[in-house]
Amino acid sequence: MSAGQHDHCDKCYNLHCQVPMQTSFSCTVIKCYRNCGATFHMCKHEEHQLLCPNETVPCLNVDYGCPLTMLRHRLAKHLEVCPASIVCCSQEWNRWPVPDTDMTLYANISESLQLDTEVSLDVALALRDQALLFQSIKMKNVFPELTVEEPALQNNPVGANKAAEEASCCDCGELTENACVKMEEKELSQKERNALAKSSDVTDIQSYSQWEKIFQKEKEGCNQTVKNLNKKEKAKGKEEQNINSEGGRRNLPQSEESAVAARNVNGATGLAPWQDGVLERLGKEFNIAEYNMYLVHNGAMLINFGQLAACTPREKDFVYGNLEPIEVKTVRSFNVPTSYRAKRSHLKDPSHKTKTEHQNVDTTDLGLSVEDLPKSEEIGSTLLCTMEKELKGHLISESSSTDGLYVDIGTQTYTFSSAPFKADASLSDVIAGKPRGLYVRVEAESVTRRHNKTSSAFSYMCGHFFRRGEYHSHFRNVHCDIQASVNGWFQQRCPLAYLGCTFTQIRFHPEGQQATIKFCQDVSAFKLQPHIPISLCDGVKSFSPRGSAKDCDALSRLPLEILQHIAGYLDSLTLSQLSQVSHLMREVCATLLQEKGMVVLEWKKKTYKHGGSSWKCRKKVWKFSSLFSPVHHWSFSNTPSMSDHLKACSFYQREECREPVALACLGEVRNKHGGLEHKL
Repeated sequence: MSAGQHDHCDKCYNLHCQVPMQTSFSCTVIKCYRNCGATFHMCKHEEHQLLCPNETVPCLNVDYGCPLTMLRHRLAKHLEVCPASIVCCSQEWNRWPVPDTDMTLYANISESLQLDTEVSLDVALALRDQALLFQSIKMKNVFPELTVEEPALQNNPVGANKAAEEASCCDCGELTENACVKMEEKELSQKERNALAKSSDVTDIQSYSQWEKIFQKEKEGCNQTVKNLNKKEKAKGKEEQNINSEGGRRNLPQSEESAVAARNVNGATGLAPWQDGVLERLGKEFNIAEYNMYLVHNGAMLINFGQLAACTPREKDFVYGNLEPIEVKTVRSFNVPTSYRAKRSHLKDPSHKTKTEHQNVDTTDLGLSVEDLPKSEEIGSTLLCTMEKELKGHLISESSSTDGLYVDIGTQTYTFSSAPFKADASLSDVIAGKPRGLYVRVEAESVTRRHNKTSSAFSYMCGHFFRRGEYHSHFRNVHCDIQASVNGWFQQRCPLAYLGCTFTQIRFHPEGQQATIKFCQDVSAFKLQPHIPISLCDGVKSFSPRGSAKDCDALSRLPLEILQHIAGYLDSLTLSQLSQVSHLMREVCATLLQEKGMVVLEWKKKTYKHGGSSWKCRKKVWKFSSLFSPVHHWSFSNTPSMSDHLKACSFYQREECREPVALACLGEVRNKHGGLEHKL
């Protein structure tokens, strides 16, 4: 029973309790001060505050940035619009590189991009996905032979003494195998380590101090092991004395003698990994548990000093004895459908493999020097190699093994004008100064998480953050209405697009308002752009940076209350853009952050000295999402029919045939009629 409660009150639930009030037994019955209707003994008031629906409490997402406090019974309703309860859109889709059959259309689209003209919705989406793809492709992963290697750190005390610092921060006897291997691989090779172990002259060795620290740690570890053994032997000795006093005397175990022999660590009977015959002595003197623990802690040192083999020799491999054939019975419970056809990339039957031979092929038969050969194109070649790796799991210039006997070896070399590449260069960095172009298809295919993506070239995810109450509107308008129907229904292309025509028109607009859907590349999101009559723009002064704040525009001269009232009708995307206009508009939009904004956690990666890393929350950031005004219904726009465009389309060429043309099978029909006339 907690302090302050009474024996009677702890078990009493009667609302009309008439037990007289006693100091150590009971107390009076009261009602909740918050008028929630609850009646309880006075000593239960603090306990009731934890459950009272009228108690003022902070939001459940207070640790994620929500600053609001409210009554407890309003928490569930608040979570639907909580600024800290955000959702990340995980809608995914796939895109493929531009096929060779549609090069005319994409060449014309790339030419229109050079003119900085307004692009269609599908092209804008493809350009966004292409930019993300080019940033994600690292040239080092695709063409490692054409990448400049990072220079090795020389005379760097931090890098040179990293392993020594890691060893110094460990306790006695806790120098692990990973720490030894990490330091030794960076400092010395195997031959140098062997020479170091056998050499008696250490005056010219640069890493003498590091090896000395390792040996010192090994020595301290051996001393600690001897101390532990001595403690165990003393405990065993006491137990044996007690047993001998009761049932007779027994011989001392051999482990006590081994512990005494191991006390001299510097002698020939020590536990140091560099001493000869250490494993043979340990195998005879120690039990299997202590022997295995020694191998775990000192395995790297034993390998370096030749006491332990790094791998099993061939003559010591396990060989099967006499084997008897066993009948294998296969039960098939699934029949492969007759309509199933395996993909070409997955058909690897060695029995149908054609005979091949090794042959070196070069460009000497062309009669050109290496400098005169045409350079490869970075974008096309990189996308080709990346897709090959995505499809088959390896690059074009790597070997592909069908099984243990058949190995396909082919090397494809590339020569780029921008090579060699930097170590951290991406494809977007390589083509930074080149003209814009479209290299991925405008058609996108939506996929789900259950879709097998072994044949998918490039996958994308939306990744935008929204408040929980905004997510359903975003998914319905952006992914279901626009993105899923942008190819042929929401946006219509010319039927002669396969010939190179780039004409498009949008067929729908929000019901009840004149507006057009546009794609904003700055925020990578769709926006709803209303049609503003020209009459409303007459007489409006343009912004002048040199003028005063009152001469900027007529909107800024309005009172702050009116500006807040106007901003209350704007959507999240418009508020995000309006907050970047001026300091005044930023203050106006800041008043609507709790109502329409959201708070997100900004994370920062922290790397420690030992090489590990972790993510820490840097700060909480308030911002608006990229959601435009929800559209519940769409209406057809007053756009002309596509047939009107075909009348003036430059790719629609008519061919008038005035000469008579014989129809198909006309000769057979004439022969039949001629035969009938002859009979008649």
